[in-house]
Amino acid sequence: LVIVFYGSNGKSNPVSMENKVEHQAKNEITYDIHLPSDLGTLYKVRLGLQSLENSLSKWSLRHFKMQNTSTLDTFSLTINKTLPLSLNADRWIEFPVEWPLKEALSVVPYHLTVFSRNILSERNLVHMTACIYGTHGDTGDRPLLWSLQNVQQGEDNESFLVIVNAVELGEVDKVVLSISSKTDCKLDIKKLHLKEAVKEHPVYVFEVNETFSVEANKPEIQREIPVSFVVRGDKQKNDTDNNLHKEGSQARNLTEYTIKVYTGDKRGAGTDANVHITLFGNEDKSELLQLSQSLEHQDPFERGKVDTFKIKTKKLGSLHSIEIGHDGKGFASGWFLEKVEITDASRNSVYCFNCNR
Repeated sequence: LVIVFYGSNGKSNPVSMENKVEHQAKNEITYDIHLPSDLGTLYKVRLGLQSLENSLSKWSLRHFKMQNTSTLDTFSLTINKTLPLSLNADRWIEFPVEWPLKEALSVVPYHLTVFSRNILSERNLVHMTACIYGTHGDTGDRPLLWSLQNVQQGEDNESFLVIVNAVELGEVDKVVLSISSKTDCKLDIKKLHLKEAVKEHPVYVFEVNETFSVEANKPEIQREIPVSFVVRGDKQKNDTDNNLHKEGSQARNLTEYTIKVYTGDKRGAGTDANVHITLFGNEDKSELLQLSQSLEHQDPFERGKVDTFKIKTKKLGSLHSIEIGHDGKGFASGWFLEKVEITDASRNSVYCFNCNR
């Protein structure tokens, strides 16, 4: 068993459970492991099987629980999934780590379509994996030739679909292909298309157009392929074109956020103080932003009201936290904040931060 941990500051090396201290009860094993302290806040875990020496044909995982022994922060999840032990099957499970007051990422089925000339005829002799990278990390190496769907074959071209289940990757930027073979062969790969299964867009297109000469028992070939272009659909494309036309080249580095602030429906919930907010993303943090011009109300932050603000700031990447507060001015400045919802239209993302205090 191997586990990879992803945090706000990076990911761990694969942690093998082979030599860890373990406490075994019926159908339950506890491992003691030490993670690098610089991972930051954990947001994702991938676990799977690396060795094939086991005589089992499959491995069933029912429940996963981890606890930080110094802070006693505990995360548990019922999984109820079975991992196959076949070399060419997908032997990894990913899931998000959920924390109070933070929006967790989702597990997404991705559709990866491979366009080639001759992979299907060689598939039983070749081991081929793809590792997809995005702003929320990567998928690790996932096998491509085990469960093919939508197979289409022509005289000079072919395509097939592979489904990769992973915690949402955010904006995808590259794919790393790894190819090895039991015999000498040549694989002609034209391009890859990647999208979320439940969405038509965006579609990430990777132009490969390369013939790989694979030699038996030689080290595997690795190729890093950046995104060639992204098909975003008519509405997204028109919105983007209009924004670029209106705002000019300087504004291309800015992102507009729609911030909805929900004041609670309690006695004394509203405030006349000046409210400010700072946004934190995985790429950067914003400056201190004043929330003064509500789109709905001349007098914002009243009891039971929702106020919407549009602000522009530098690109922050995927948001993970906010700081919000006020300057204490005005009579009875105390404020009951229910929640804050932030929409980043450029990433097609909505983030919800619950406060309830």
